[in-house]
Amino acid sequence: MSKINVLIAGATGYLGIELVKILIKHKKIKIKYLCGNSSIGKKVTDYDKSIKLKLPKISKITKSKINECDIIFSALPNGEAQLISNQLNKKNILIDLSGDFRLKNSSVYLKWYKQKHKAKNNIKKSVYLLPELLNHKLKNYNIISCPGCYPTSILLPLVPLIQKNIINTDNIVIDSKSGYSGAGRGVHKKYEKGNLYESLSAYGIGLHRHNPEILQVLNYYTNREPRFTFNPHLIPMFRGILSTIYVDTKKGINQNKILSTLKNFYRKKRFVKIANKDTHLSTNNVINTNNCIISVCKSKYKNKIILLSVIDNLIKGGSGQAVQNMNLRLGLSENEGIK
Repeated sequence: MSKINVLIAGATGYLGIELVKILIKHKKIKIKYLCGNSSIGKKVTDYDKSIKLKLPKISKITKSKINECDIIFSALPNGEAQLISNQLNKKNILIDLSGDFRLKNSSVYLKWYKQKHKAKNNIKKSVYLLPELLNHKLKNYNIISCPGCYPTSILLPLVPLIQKNIINTDNIVIDSKSGYSGAGRGVHKKYEKGNLYESLSAYGIGLHRHNPEILQVLNYYTNREPRFTFNPHLIPMFRGILSTIYVDTKKGINQNKILSTLKNFYRKKRFVKIANKDTHLSTNNVINTNNCIISVCKSKYKNKIILLSVIDNLIKGGSGQAVQNMNLRLGLSENEGIK
């Protein structure tokens, strides 16, 4: 079988580098082009010395290069994948790691991303794919939108409980903390007058652009629009996300029921692990893996449960999940190329 030709756009960003590291170990893939904007002419090894394989130099993305490839990964800033989507041919599959196709309403996209959508007609041709919640015939879609890192850590523990109607959805509190790689390479310049490496920073309070993405998915699983408060924080480490989620249980539902519901839902899912109850999780449990680990913890109140969820934001929250989605779309083993 001939190899699948891949183009990676945004190959020198944190997510792009992780994509390269995963795909060079994928037996079915050939990296044909590495593309970027500000890094044209450079080598990917200039950004990560651990990559030993000889790869193409960074070049400008063009329609002819897109036409030569089967899969286009876009790890570019918001707005760029929309432009790529307008240049696809019938055989191309675009896998987007930005927010360009996560929201199904272009006016909602404008409100939260502060820019007009440049490929409105392609929104209906795209599918939002959190693979453990797969509920679409993927062969019908050639544009795959990968979830955000925070929503991945939040939706995996919440969706099974909302689907089974065993938690109240009118007062969910979500406190998420991420390593600074989640903000991209530009974070160093943004915080150059602050102390990024020794301080904790709250940001996007009440208005983070992942809010409508979380709401859109939760709405799909409940007839009543959920009310939640989501607050993200940057912490002085490079990678990893820990989300702490406070939920009120329905009458008669206890910690063991929450735990068994999650275990049953994910019993056949390779990359979601349910810890023993009251396990105190750390991002160290998941760094450099495509795993999400969830812990169900009791609180001092009878009707309240605390959910802990940890992921590596660059892998399960980004490039690893993108490759997982590619594998599913192509009918390959879900874990091909992924640790």
